[in-house]
Amino acid sequence: MPVATPTKFGRSTRRAFLFAGPLVFAGGCTLRRRHAERQVKQLGHVDPTQHREMALTAHPMHVIEPSDTLEVRVRPDSIVGIPLDSVVAADGTIDLSFAGRVYVAGLPLDQAEAVIAQRLTEFAAARKMKLSEPVEVVVRPEEIKSKYYYVLGKGVSPAKLPVTGRDTVLEAILASQVKSNAMLEKAYVVRPHPMGLPDQVLAVDWIAIRDRGDVTTNYQLFPGDRLVIPGGPEPGLIETLFGSLR
Repeated sequence: MPVATPTKFGRSTRRAFLFAGPLVFAGGCTLRRRHAERQVKQLGHVDPTQHREMALTAHPMHVIEPSDTLEVRVRPDSIVGIPLDSVVAADGTIDLSFAGRVYVAGLPLDQAEAVIAQRLTEFAAARKMKLSEPVEVVVRPEEIKSKYYYVLGKGVSPAKLPVTGRDTVLEAILASQVKSNAMLEKAYVVRPHPMGLPDQVLAVDWIAIRDRGDVTTNYQLFPGDRLVIPGGPEPGLIETLFGSLR
């Protein structure tokens, strides 16, 4: 009995099905993803009074916290052996070598200078050191490791990023590892607040920031802020191979 051989038309039909099938499946995945994304609400409100790109503000005076590195300058030079760089320990103190440890956590820089100067004055008196002038101390933050903002959500690899003083939503997104399922158009900023006060949630208009250069919601980020980037369903293998049809 003769065996039927596939016709050229049949082979073409099968090839077309093999090629189009994954695309149809990817399209179905995309539709399901779009549906899931529509279920995620845009949280927060737009606040044009917030500091933002092109309207940044200086941060409040730095308050020393553990893990900060401080540069300590002392005068007169007859007081020697004081480390120039001091890391604030977990207990809130810095090491002044033979002058001992002094507690500086929670203090602004000028108050820390006064506390250190007082300790060194007492140290010099106990050692009967002859000083040509009163002790003066200058403290500068050399490396701040206690102030961070956070990037969270299913659409990004969670991270805490050091505050530089000029951080914005756009810069935070560029500095983050944004995933392929990120829903940047649903991003929002959560600002910490004292207990009992209302939540402060700021909506981010990512399309306006990216496509129109609108800085209204490109908010300046401060220590403790949370930039939340929601994420949709993870793309399947077919969608990853053939790309999203959005």
